[in-house]
Amino acid sequence: MYQTKIRIIYPLQQGRIVLRSEQDWDADIEANLVSDNGEIHEFNISYNLPCLQFKPCIRDGVQLHWSVGTNKLLIFKTDGQPQDFYPHFFSDQQGEITGIFEVPSPILNRNQRLRLYLPPGYFENQLKRSPVLYMHDGTNLFFPQESFLGQEWEIDETNDLLSQMNLIDQTIIVGVYAADRFLDYTQPGYENYGRSLVEELKPWIDSNLRTLSGPRHTFVMGSSLGGVVSFYLAWQWPQVFGGAGCLSSTFSFRDNLIERVRGEEIDTRKQLKIYLDSGWPGDNYEATLHMAHALLQRGFTPGKEMQHLAFPLAQHTEAAWAARVHIPIQLFSGKLHR
Repeated sequence: MYQTKIRIIYPLQQGRIVLRSEQDWDADIEANLVSDNGEIHEFNISYNLPCLQFKPCIRDGVQLHWSVGTNKLLIFKTDGQPQDFYPHFFSDQQGEITGIFEVPSPILNRNQRLRLYLPPGYFENQLKRSPVLYMHDGTNLFFPQESFLGQEWEIDETNDLLSQMNLIDQTIIVGVYAADRFLDYTQPGYENYGRSLVEELKPWIDSNLRTLSGPRHTFVMGSSLGGVVSFYLAWQWPQVFGGAGCLSSTFSFRDNLIERVRGEEIDTRKQLKIYLDSGWPGDNYEATLHMAHALLQRGFTPGKEMQHLAFPLAQHTEAAWAARVHIPIQLFSGKLHR
């Protein structure tokens, strides 16, 4: 028999939280403990299988409000820690893409332009704080009318699906628009661009959104030159970013990152999660392989601190990156990897 505790965290106004589960979808499971303010309902759960499908519900007299979206999936763990769930009941199953924000950057002498993806239920369940993924080339992420050749990453649809699959912690995505890619994403320009993200943009995000602000919950990702600057940010500020997703990256084109990996101390960087990939042939396959070997030589463990993948015949396009971006997202925010 498997046993665990779960906590349903929700700003309940009336009624109480109950569970319905695959053990009996018609029977309420009552909480064993409720916080004084009614925002936390704790349940002791037992089951004869290692996974259990369930739904948080609001029981208000005879009315039963089921939470929005697919069934939650409880995976019984052995660490003894309660598992937290943040449902929503009265808003959409999809996340929301905001309009364009402009954040002043004295370091760059311009505004940083960006859009945000806010996960499902963000405005309803305001007790939830989320990991943050910073992504470069923001025009290519959300809308075909903005993106290069009309191809977008479909990053919002991918995150919605991964959330429905119960695979990831719901993540805020910051899509930073490019001004001058060759200046900001390569050496030496990425030094000021990085300072702007760390000293100006991230504090603005953490002040205006409900984020989990530590490096364990803060990641950066991009493709091509955007993959290079992503690696630079994580390597330069491991106390800020917990990892980098580097897709089809042009390592050694206008950077010295492989040399830095081979020569600099790694004690403060071994907690990083580095994702490297490319297509083949071309698509910066050899450059990515050189970076992977440099990390291996410094003791980064495949499947733990780093992941390197190659995709036969995959091209250097937004569509190719959109097809595999779910992999680094699961590495960074996946519930089984945390």
